[in-house]
Formats: sequence, structure tokens, C-alpha cells
Amino acid sequence: MLRAILPVVALLFAVAAGAAEPRDPYQYFFNPLTGDLKAELADAKAAGKQAVFLMFEQEGCPGCAHMKSRVLNRPEVQQFYREHFLNFAIDIFGAVPVTDFAGRPHTEKTYAQSLAIKGTPTLVFYDTDGREAVRILGTVQGADEFMALGDFVASGAYRTRNFAQYKQELHRKKGS
Repeated sequence: MLRAILPVVALLFAVAAGAAEPRDPYQYFFNPLTGDLKAELADAKAAGKQAVFLMFEQEGCPGCAHMKSRVLNRPEVQQFYREHFLNFAIDIFGAVPVTDFAGRPHTEKTYAQSLAIKGTPTLVFYDTDGREAVRILGTVQGADEFMALGDFVASGAYRTRNFAQYKQELHRKKGS
């Protein structure tokens, strides 16, 4: 009897462990970019998303590598962000054509320049009207902080306070 149960128990543990395994952010976190952010914004609005999330990145960026290998590869992060946002990666040196939220043509590089992106990663959320809602230059500490950032935007809290204030409120709530 025990011999019959052991393979089932081992399979259950393997499935449970596999659920938490890191996954490729380009497959599971980022949505494929059509190149037309204006159309993507309309799709986000129609799908009931709270915002469009852009991560401005570049090859060889240690902070970008950190975000992809420690935060964006987490299944719970991927699920939450895919549920609430359309998520896109923009290469600040890329030559891929991009139409911005106002319908103006760019390359990824000229689009990043038009937004005065100063470093990578830069994390930017746009509300469903195409207005910049939140911008963070640099990495977040980890998946928990990135989830808090997503909740900050998805809940609309960004309209009444900044992210530092929001994090303090969360910290106070946890302490009580």
C-alpha cells in the first residue's frame, strides 16, 4: 500500500514545486508588442485593465537582469500583472518602430528619448487614458515590493499619494 502511495505523493510534491518555479518573463510576463501603443491602450481599456505597464530596458543592464531573474519570472507576479495590466518591454536603443499613445511614430530609441528616460530599468505605468500615472527609475527590492507597486496602481492609490507613502501605510498595517 505504501509503495502505491509514494509515487502519488512524489507527483503531488513535484506539481506543487513546479507551480513556484521561475518562468521566462518574455513568455509569461510581457505581452507581445504590436508596435502600436495607442492600439494596445484601447485593448487594455476594452479588457478592463487598470493600466499599461512599460519597462524600459537595455542589453547588459544589471538592474534589468535583476528584475527579469528575481521578480518578473515569478508566477504570482506574472499572474497579477497579466490580470491587471498589459505589460511591454521597450529597448531604449531599439530600432523597432513604435507608435506612441498619441499616435506619433517613433523607434523604441526615439520614444524613450521623447519621454526623457534617464536610465534602466525605468518602470512606467500609463492609465487607460494614456497619461503617465507612475514612474520608477531603477529596480524594486523584490517581488513583494513589485506586487505592492502593482497594487498601488491597480487600486488607484497613486491618485492620492506617492508610492513611498503607500509603502509606509502597508508597513504600518502589517505591524498592527
